[in-house]
Amino acid sequence: MARDGKQTDIEPRGTNGRLERLPTADLEANDEFLTTFRAWANGPLTQAANARAREIMTARGIDPEAEMPLARAFEPFADDAVIQARHHVWLHAQNLMWRNLRRELHDNYDGYMAEMEAADASGPGTLELNPNLAIPDYATHEIHLQPGGYVGDPFAGHLYHYGTNNFYTGRNNQDELHRRYASSVPAPADKTVRRILDQGCGCGQMSVALKERFPNAEVWGIDVSGPMVRYAHMRAVDLGVDVRFAQRLAEDCKFPDGHFDIVTSYILHHEVTAEASRGITREAHRVLRAGGIYYPIDINTAGTRGMVAGAGPFNQVRNWMSHRWTHERWLFEYNSFDHATETRRVGFEVTEDGSSSGMGGVRGNILGVKRA
Repeated sequence: MARDGKQTDIEPRGTNGRLERLPTADLEANDEFLTTFRAWANGPLTQAANARAREIMTARGIDPEAEMPLARAFEPFADDAVIQARHHVWLHAQNLMWRNLRRELHDNYDGYMAEMEAADASGPGTLELNPNLAIPDYATHEIHLQPGGYVGDPFAGHLYHYGTNNFYTGRNNQDELHRRYASSVPAPADKTVRRILDQGCGCGQMSVALKERFPNAEVWGIDVSGPMVRYAHMRAVDLGVDVRFAQRLAEDCKFPDGHFDIVTSYILHHEVTAEASRGITREAHRVLRAGGIYYPIDINTAGTRGMVAGAGPFNQVRNWMSHRWTHERWLFEYNSFDHATETRRVGFEVTEDGSSSGMGGVRGNILGVKRA
């Protein structure tokens, strides 16, 4: 795409539907291999590790569904080759993926930065950056091992977009997941949808999907990360979708009281502290109008525990692996956080819809309606 008469859009190999292809055949081949490798690690290899764990626990007289102190939970599996192979493959495939993507972006820094700069003032949609925004500590961790985390690399949005495509093993390359979730967001009872807020919008896929579902609504996507919203805006411009992106805090978003008809988010709450999660929910209540819908989409918001659902020593170990080695920093706080109760506490009428997407591990969403 040319902007101001200059060819600034980096698409040397074109697009695959909504997704810009990676710029070299070598990088694309590496990414496809690692995506397939991850699918195998998450599927057959993890299934084999689960089966092996049950064999070990049964042989030792351990109830596979009963929790135990975490230090003891590791001991039965410490020397098993299948289980250790699963852990190492899962972890190092992720590291390789990040390394390859980041090398491409930083080796070609000037070109990618010029592309974002050219898009900053372009439309449709708008971009608001706040470089003096005080970044909360919770946002400074390298969640998922993403280099620099969400705020510490100028190409955080690029990295997050292609990195999460790898996490979803190719099932979201056309934003299928976000479009499915956007279609599940309930409208208010009076069917009036003029303004929508997507809290913690990341690289903007949910915000864009919401605008496509509600084309007459004003859709805002906000995120603590400047690089995230810059990338989100650039991508929305390329897709021709009118979204307003802004670098703002979800817990202090600066919008007027009662401004929105719908407030939603996608996998935000498990990546912040419990304190921040409460603040984000309070802010959602403040900026919603009476009868407005609050619909936070996350992992087991309705109460089923863990990144890995279920109890038992092996699931405890796998949750700890996610917490420790892929920097799911706030996972254990999230596991003990009663989202439905906290949402009621700020004044919402809450139902737990028990929905299951079948994708991305999101199960059992809650729905809040602001009382009149």
